[in-house]
Amino acid sequence: MMSSKKNKASTQSYLHDIPIDLIEEYELQQRLFNAQPPILQRFLEAQARQLADAYIERTPNVRFMLPDRIICDTTQTGENAAESIPQALREQVASTFRDRMARRDVHDTLRRRISELEQSPFQAVAVSAGLIRYVTAMHMVNNMLPAGRSVTYVAAKDEETPTIPVSDRKEPISAITARTDAIVEEDQTEFGRGDLLVPYVPAALRFYLPQWVAFDDKDKLLVNTISEAEAHIASMQRFLYIVHAAHSLAPCMLADEVYQNKRYGMLGQLINQGRALARYQTREIIRTIKQRAATQNLNRGLSLSLPYFDDQSLEIKTHHFVVIPAGRIMFVPAFVVRAAHEEQAKVTQDTRFNPSTRKHILVLLRLLEAAFKPSK
Repeated sequence: MMSSKKNKASTQSYLHDIPIDLIEEYELQQRLFNAQPPILQRFLEAQARQLADAYIERTPNVRFMLPDRIICDTTQTGENAAESIPQALREQVASTFRDRMARRDVHDTLRRRISELEQSPFQAVAVSAGLIRYVTAMHMVNNMLPAGRSVTYVAAKDEETPTIPVSDRKEPISAITARTDAIVEEDQTEFGRGDLLVPYVPAALRFYLPQWVAFDDKDKLLVNTISEAEAHIASMQRFLYIVHAAHSLAPCMLADEVYQNKRYGMLGQLINQGRALARYQTREIIRTIKQRAATQNLNRGLSLSLPYFDDQSLEIKTHHFVVIPAGRIMFVPAFVVRAAHEEQAKVTQDTRFNPSTRKHILVLLRLLEAAFKPSK
């Protein structure tokens, strides 16, 4: 992937915090891989594809092969510099019978097996294991994930994670402004890539992957159904799951620019859209309450499960609380106002939430409170 200057600037804050040992490990593995002959590079990539699929899908039984030879010294690249690996050490199994009986996860067993191989007294085995770890993580980031647009996010007030997209160029007025009824643009920082045809509304084009944007900045639904919006959230969650899996397998991926760009671009988009989904669902809850109240269908109590987006676990969760205790109590809008107000006080003191998630939940509770306050 060709990285733009804008994305470099956006991820620079992450790069400053990377430990030097991870940067050195990343650069070492990069040099070692580039020193291998093409045939060995293709072999390592084939093993990486197999291991990446197993790692992502959490396949219990994982086997892989070490190459028959490997170049261990990056100062030489000739065939004569390659060290052989004994045939008996080439075939590897990531999990033992005991691991399978204990139902140990492949994330643990594969990392452990590669770490054991990296400690081998045979240099060729140790180098091969390190390269397989590196190439597998690179495959996850570069080949299993789509590349996105050049984006910049800013953080909301009192928050650390940038989630609000900004644009320093004019956005098209309509999504149907060019040939083939799509927006045509060419990023000036990536001259020569040609026209980018994107049939998305302008609000979506401010995000990393417009095809997964379900809400605009006013929480208007951009897809046909809420189920489609939830499917987009699931796609973004899987994207970040793969990003984090690559890091868990090879921590040195923190030093990879493509990794940083993809993590930055999708993390901001997922949190933004997850919160928008929670606000949309909260407004639907408000609408349902008002409809049921109008038909006298809420006179036996009312409990709410308020959806919110947890930006630590990166998923929609629900916050449960009682508005009206069960019993024959006539519904009065003031009960909702009081319950929402009291719940705000509880959430403010709840240490289970990080500051940004707490702020998000308070916004949802205020929406609920305001919807049932008597108009002046």
